[in-house]
Amino acid sequence: MFGLLFFYLFTPGVSEFLCTSSDLEMSYTFCDSTAHAFTFNVTPCTMMNKSVWKAAVTWIPRSDISFLKIVFNVWYEGAKALHWKELLCSGADDAYSVCGMLKGETLVKEFDIKGSRTKFPKGNYNVIVQGFSDDSENNMIICLNFTMIVKQDTY
Repeated sequence: MFGLLFFYLFTPGVSEFLCTSSDLEMSYTFCDSTAHAFTFNVTPCTMMNKSVWKAAVTWIPRSDISFLKIVFNVWYEGAKALHWKELLCSGADDAYSVCGMLKGETLVKEFDIKGSRTKFPKGNYNVIVQGFSDDSENNMIICLNFTMIVKQDTY
């Protein structure tokens, strides 16, 4: 059983179900073809609760992390709604625990997502999160495709 569960969680193209409630459904899959040692959880599974979401991530990177740029692309009902880039690690005065990790080390991190304070209209959202180990965005080290279905308006 453990072997099947391990294979399922780390297989590219397999959707990982995060949560479902009366007002929200969330899942993710990898958008590249390489298997990843990665898990992600978020609570509470609701858009109605005005509290901050609690997130937990476990990741074993396939390469050293001396440079890390994250690119977020958000689509709402098929239309691009947001494009945002953030340099997390540059090799100098890095503030994040992922910075400086070596290939094969395990990152286990819990953090808050304050975006739950945002009012999301009912509909389908796709969020592509890409991590690059170079500024030119040629060397992608992880890519996740999150699907979020907001089942009712929160306002």
